[in-house]
Amino acid sequence: MDDVVKSLLDRKQQQPRPAATPPIRPTREEAEAAVRTLILWAGDDPDREGLRDTPLRVVKAYEEFFSGYSADASDVLSRVFEDVQGYDDLILVRDISFSSHCEHHMVPFVGKVHIAYYVGENEGVVGLSKLARLVDIYARRLQTQESLTAQIVGAIERYLKPRGCAVMIEAEHMCMSMRGVLKQGTTTVTNQFTGVFRDDPAEQVRFLTLVRSK
Repeated sequence: MDDVVKSLLDRKQQQPRPAATPPIRPTREEAEAAVRTLILWAGDDPDREGLRDTPLRVVKAYEEFFSGYSADASDVLSRVFEDVQGYDDLILVRDISFSSHCEHHMVPFVGKVHIAYYVGENEGVVGLSKLARLVDIYARRLQTQESLTAQIVGAIERYLKPRGCAVMIEAEHMCMSMRGVLKQGTTTVTNQFTGVFRDDPAEQVRFLTLVRSK
């Protein structure tokens, strides 16, 4: 009997899991009603003059805060410039400002992103503003800083195929400064390296030196 049960369990584990059903997006009216509920829960009156239009404004703001869900990295990284006159050294864009929202408390975290990459063989370079747009695509979603770092690296690796990529994010999280431990000014740093940056510590030092050289 034990062998039969084990066999059935093994077969069940090997079966492909059904694809997750995408969540149904609420209507704008439902979203505004949810904001009214939160205002009531906080202890205020959503019908008083100062709050009467707040649900509408919050939903409109959320469309901007989380516009990254309707954008795709391929749209900004698909076009490259192949004529770089033989340039094959480091390309660095630093101090890309961003704001995102913590997925655990839905409060902001803000900071800067530094991105560097080496052009891959027979590959081109992307317009510098496209890297800033790439940051916004992923930052304008519910995020963790670690995931944001990995997603930026993953998109660059996938679409630009560089010889190496380096990304550093420095950010202050309002979930630490506005609530909980209430530690203002605390900075969280994440970084990830691929290719030559991962394989050669000297390249990591070069990247960090250039980022810090103001």
